[in-house]
Amino acid sequence: MTRRLAVPRNRKPLAAVLGAALAVPLLATTPATASGAAAGQVTVTALKFTVGTVGGTCAVDADLYRPAGVDKAHPAPAVLTTNGFGGSKSDGSTTATAKAFAARGYVTLAYSGLGFGKSGCPISLDAPAIDGRAASGLIDFLAGTRAADDGTRIDFVAKDRPGDPRVGMIGGSYGGAVQLATAAVDHRVDALVPMITWHDLSYALDPNNVADRKVPGAFKWQWTNGFYLMGERLPITAPNLDPSRWGTLGCTHFVPDACQTIGLLNSGSYPAAPTAAMLRYARGVSPVTYLDRVEAPTLLIQGQSDTLFNLNEATATYNTLKDNGTPTKTIWQSWGHSGGHVPGELDLTQGNLETSYTGRRVLSWFDRYLREREHTDTGPAFAYYRDWRSGYGEASRVPPLSQKVYLSGDGKLVDNRAKVARGSRTYTNSLVPTSHSESSLAGTVGLPDPAPYDTPGTYLGWDTAPLTAPVDVVGSAKATLKVSSPEARRTQKSKDAADKLVLFAKLYDVAPDGTKTLVRRLIAPVRVPDVSKPFTVALPGIAHRYEAGHRLEFAIAASDDAYLGNKGVKPVTVVSAPGDTGTLQLPIVSGRLN
Repeated sequence: MTRRLAVPRNRKPLAAVLGAALAVPLLATTPATASGAAAGQVTVTALKFTVGTVGGTCAVDADLYRPAGVDKAHPAPAVLTTNGFGGSKSDGSTTATAKAFAARGYVTLAYSGLGFGKSGCPISLDAPAIDGRAASGLIDFLAGTRAADDGTRIDFVAKDRPGDPRVGMIGGSYGGAVQLATAAVDHRVDALVPMITWHDLSYALDPNNVADRKVPGAFKWQWTNGFYLMGERLPITAPNLDPSRWGTLGCTHFVPDACQTIGLLNSGSYPAAPTAAMLRYARGVSPVTYLDRVEAPTLLIQGQSDTLFNLNEATATYNTLKDNGTPTKTIWQSWGHSGGHVPGELDLTQGNLETSYTGRRVLSWFDRYLREREHTDTGPAFAYYRDWRSGYGEASRVPPLSQKVYLSGDGKLVDNRAKVARGSRTYTNSLVPTSHSESSLAGTVGLPDPAPYDTPGTYLGWDTAPLTAPVDVVGSAKATLKVSSPEARRTQKSKDAADKLVLFAKLYDVAPDGTKTLVRRLIAPVRVPDVSKPFTVALPGIAHRYEAGHRLEFAIAASDDAYLGNKGVKPVTVVSAPGDTGTLQLPIVSGRLN
């Protein structure tokens, strides 16, 4: 089936990056003059492919967007794009992305990821050997070395050499990780723009923010089960699926390893052998294990409002690619899976690709690496949205830790060890959660989400004196703690890692009237490896201004209702003395804590 899209001559078409997880639109669109598309017309052709993966073959449902005026004599670079989790090639944001780049003169191939839409095979969580290989088969089509299932071949994509098309990829969330998976198995990819995606699924779904993450963390049950149910609902909403989509009983549309992982996480128990297998699998389908094979220049875009894949994920990917010598830059925009859209930022509903900071950066990235315009300015290494200035700050690197404060026995954060008061403070957990950071899926299903809270007696907080001037924190803070918990010390000898102590660290902004704001609703779950030893916690990255008169509060809580927490009641005591106390280190780019 072929159809033509007419784009008005004097208007620029809408552009969008793919749907995020739960089909949330990820990238806004903007009117833009078509570059190389005569009269702004784009021909769209529906195609089917049978592609090979490590486990056999999979059917892929795709749409080819061909700009008018692009032919063998006038070839153009290509863009490959796919959906976020739960979406398809036909969702609004995926088609908007394809239309935008086609109208700009790019040959665009939009496809439904494996296990979604009308594509075949079970959901395999963007595994390089499966999802990456499937995308590589589509790159063969763009190269002109293979045909679609109906015999269609093309010869109008620009090439670096025979069989090597000039091709970039763009997409968000599930459509972001697949880019890295593809580039790891196919070095013909020339440019990547992954948005709000993961670095390590074992961290994203079962986070443990201690420096030594060999011990699994606190299961993010709301997010994880939301995705699982989205995948498993397909027999009801789409009964005539490709037969290859069907898995086993109780695991209808996921590969078995994915279902075993979800089952283990929901069990609340971590026996040694199954846990080791779970971690190997979750990391094996994650960029953390294959970034050394990614050579394509990569522009990483991550959201500050994102409790699913927080800024630490993009920072870890960015640092690894940079250390490997891969050209890479990163942008911390405001919005992510947890909302956070603000006026002027990239927004699908507004169509502001060219007029938004992030949109212009995306266009420049593809100009440089797909159109090979070597003198294109692709921007600074690091940029971050500042809600206190409604614009972006720029830097040559992600800011380092710059100020250390100390946890005093009287509940204060002080800037000098000599100011630490001797004292001990205790909290205890209940058998039900007593703290709330978020209802992870509230925004997705249109339900209200109560403000964050901690129940007295189930958390400890340390705060600064009121600030005399604004303080800007940009990056990931780190806390070094030592706690006492005889019950946790007894149970941590168990062969089940779930018997270890769990706590949740976080940063609040406390206004002069006492109102507390949990910054971006982010928390750092911790399963303490050994309560007899100090441990270091990496908090999620933020870009936040603490205004003059406000106080910064660091807190640790016994539970959170978006996560599975402690097994049994485990009281915790924190002791402070000038020569032996916990610390908090902050990446401050402006100002100083009093």
